[in-house]
Amino acid sequence: MAALRQAARRTLFTSNHHRTLFTKAATPSPLRTGVYATALLLSTGLFAVYYFDARSAIHRYVLTPVLRYAFDAETGHQIAVKVLRSGLGPRDPQQDDQRLKFELWGKTVSNPIGLAAGFDKDGEAIDGLLDLGFSWVEIGSITPQPQPGNPKPRVFHLTEDSALINRYGFPSQGHSTVLSRIRARIPAWLSGENPNASLRDGSLLAVNLGKNKTSPADSIDDFVAGVRTFGPYSDVLVINVSSPNTPGLRGLQNKASLEALLSGVTKARDSLPNSLLTATRPRLVLKIAPDLNESQLEDIAEVIRGSSIDGIIVSNTSVQRPASLVSANRIETGGLSGAPIKPLTLTALTILRSRLPSNIPLIGCGGISSGDDALEYAQAGASMVQVYTHFGYGGAGTCRRIKDEIVEKLQKEGKSWGEIVGKAVEEKSWKKPKVEKKAHTVGQLIAEAEELKKLLDQLGERMGAEVKDVEDSAVAAAQPAV
Repeated sequence: MAALRQAARRTLFTSNHHRTLFTKAATPSPLRTGVYATALLLSTGLFAVYYFDARSAIHRYVLTPVLRYAFDAETGHQIAVKVLRSGLGPRDPQQDDQRLKFELWGKTVSNPIGLAAGFDKDGEAIDGLLDLGFSWVEIGSITPQPQPGNPKPRVFHLTEDSALINRYGFPSQGHSTVLSRIRARIPAWLSGENPNASLRDGSLLAVNLGKNKTSPADSIDDFVAGVRTFGPYSDVLVINVSSPNTPGLRGLQNKASLEALLSGVTKARDSLPNSLLTATRPRLVLKIAPDLNESQLEDIAEVIRGSSIDGIIVSNTSVQRPASLVSANRIETGGLSGAPIKPLTLTALTILRSRLPSNIPLIGCGGISSGDDALEYAQAGASMVQVYTHFGYGGAGTCRRIKDEIVEKLQKEGKSWGEIVGKAVEEKSWKKPKVEKKAHTVGQLIAEAEELKKLLDQLGERMGAEVKDVEDSAVAAAQPAV
């Protein structure tokens, strides 16, 4: 009996023990649940704050490399555009330093860093890109009719060279689709008195105009159509005659062709009705190649001086392949962009600055990846700069990092961006030759008066002698013959 009671006691204890453990596992404590939920919410919130800050290292060192290595170059590009289009992209949380402000065509621009055409080809992510802190977002190139561009693959990373080669060939959804997208972002209540078509103070919206591959090589009709279509909805229209991936396009940079082109697009711009967004018509800017020689650049400058064009972007991609390239993709056909073309672009910009008057601003584009690069362009006479390739490598925080580096340099020098540009433009720009006027001193005036008096006296003596001869002849004729 004693053994039986002991066994029963053991069984009861064991059963209660197991029941207690099971009950605790099946019914968690409300306090513990609250702690877990709070921790999850806090961590999610902190990650969201971190992610939406464009300066966060995750964009530069995690997300951007993942896009680059997990996908081919074009797919990674498309994913980035879609994220920025969705409204779920990161943002630049800081206001621009006052030292970065400058004047362009009478407008105040908040900073000198713009995004070049080619990233947002069809105007899908305008606001997402403005949120990253760019003061100039340029969409396109956009062609009148939709076209697929060149066959894939058509874009290649040259990671070791901080460069890119593309042969996109103007893939475009066409004027109608892009125009509807631009119109859709405009609130119905807006009037036509907005400072900028970008709908942001201190920022500009530029539309890069291309031509269809099937259009005649020497025709300007596609550009004129682009001016008429997008003029009322843009701050700047960019005439792109410099892509190496559309046959015959660069031929429009030749002097005679360029004169006809610029005449046609300026007439189209000047005949536009009042803008639906702003009180001014868009500015016209020409985008040229970095592969032009000095003689060709002089011809372009001469044409520009005789036109109503408002500025030049120097430059597009290059067909050259510098010997410094080491990436295996350097053999690909297409336009090279990034760090290796910076010397080419700077040379072209320096030549043009010396051939154009100060009222024609130049915009530098090519190999800009730091504040030092941007300031080098400013010191060469560029009013502002654009990035593209380094944005793809550096991620969402690229614009903010470059701006911060510029501000750091400007603080050390005690200057502003506008002051550096203004000095360079004044010193390096072409000036119309002055007609020399001969300076006259009092002594010279007296000498010239005496010389004139002497000439008049001689003339008087000669005339007097001639009159006397006439009188003598008349007297002789009047006497009767003997």
